[in-house]
Amino acid sequence: MPEPKTSILPTSLPAEALSALVEASAAINDTLDLPQTLAAIARSAAAVMQAEASSVLLLDKRRNKLIFKAAHGGGGDVLLNEEFDADLGLGGRVVSTGKTVRVTDVHHEQDWFSKISEKVQFPTRSLIAAPMIHKEQVIGVVEVMNKADGSEFADAELSLLQVFANLAASGAIHAQAHHKLKNEATALRTVVAGEEKIVGQSPALQQVLNLARRVAASNATVLLLGETGTGKELIARYIHHVSPRNESAFIAVNCAALPETLLESELFGHEKGAFTGAVSQKVGRFELADGGTIFLDEIGDISPAIQIKLLRVLQERQFVRVGGTQTVVSDVRVIAATNRNLQQAIEGGDFRQDLYYRLNVFPIDLPPLRHRLEDVPPLIEHFIGHAAGQLAVPVPTVSDDAMAALAAHQWPGNIRELQNIVERAVLLADGQVIEPEHLPRELAATQPPESATGDAASLWDYEKALIVKALTDAKWNQSKAARALGISRDNLRYRIKKYQIEKPA
Repeated sequence: MPEPKTSILPTSLPAEALSALVEASAAINDTLDLPQTLAAIARSAAAVMQAEASSVLLLDKRRNKLIFKAAHGGGGDVLLNEEFDADLGLGGRVVSTGKTVRVTDVHHEQDWFSKISEKVQFPTRSLIAAPMIHKEQVIGVVEVMNKADGSEFADAELSLLQVFANLAASGAIHAQAHHKLKNEATALRTVVAGEEKIVGQSPALQQVLNLARRVAASNATVLLLGETGTGKELIARYIHHVSPRNESAFIAVNCAALPETLLESELFGHEKGAFTGAVSQKVGRFELADGGTIFLDEIGDISPAIQIKLLRVLQERQFVRVGGTQTVVSDVRVIAATNRNLQQAIEGGDFRQDLYYRLNVFPIDLPPLRHRLEDVPPLIEHFIGHAAGQLAVPVPTVSDDAMAALAAHQWPGNIRELQNIVERAVLLADGQVIEPEHLPRELAATQPPESATGDAASLWDYEKALIVKALTDAKWNQSKAARALGISRDNLRYRIKKYQIEKPA
């Protein structure tokens, strides 16, 4: 850990340097915009040190990288967002030691990156660099190159640059905090408020939740597969909630809801003037999700052009805004979902195979509701309570005939279909009893179990077998059996009566 630095001005500070330092302080604190603050730091560093050029590098501790974030003079703009390992070069030496570095002739320095000067075509002769320190931690490096009068940097200027770097660190930290709060506020406006509850105790659902918990602790990309309406976004939110990223944003994007041009801007952002109507810079969803999770729903419907850009993000965790040139780095966990068969899409030339492999790191198949029918009764109960609260009506009960119809349905639209039907029934029942006439015609016409045939009969038999097993395991204690099934005791009693289940003698 670097040693804490003191901000004591050199006693022999020239009046012009002191004046420049005061102006630098005002410039640094004049804005909370991070790029403007860093640009002011670079510009002021050159002025304070009377140097030809300067640059500001910020430390990305998560990836152990030093990144050029601002430059002044010497054509340094081409270096913006260039990065290198934080334990290399003169900047790496500053980070590791927490001390200033002075080099009178860079060509005799083993750690000097000559390719940097070659890239900007700026002949660097001498250099001093100081760590930007905040709360005894190095957060970046300020470098200045070549005294304007051709002389060498003096010892007193090492202390002066360190004072300036500490001042710059404070300004950068405040700007970073403002930038983060601004993005979080935007993310909060983007995310639909409220947490939905995962309801059900079926083995199929528990298997999904077990896989979700196991992958949540990692940063692995997750691909959720399943029919429409099976709750893929709900599982994505669950993974985020139980992951170490749960204090950061969860950003959901429906990739099928936007045309290609708008989707690209939505995902990666755009610069002012990038296209007609781009009157200001826009931060994309990947940038908003930095440190958190982005959920890409209907990933199988994105265009080939977006697939290429998404592949780069998954490979390098960086992208360029539409109409921009600077690379944006984002530490984001990706969860994607689709109801399409991506293998068939690959064979048909509609989906890139390399992107599929990047997404299919940890696939989770979500079962359709017809494969977890034992979860239907608790889901009905849950949606009735939710709908009654939203509609501000008393919570209705469900008649035996209506429950029988709901329990026998195949649910091709899965949980989403169930929720919609229940909400409609609650509204029609007006706080009384939900009867078959409150259900859609195809459900109300469902035959009772004794008349059921084919698949319907097997579904009735399956539910009956589950209830008998739960009662047997609970030694026919109805309260315990109801808890094991995840339903109320009254619901269990209704099923015992419906299926004419009797306790063995």
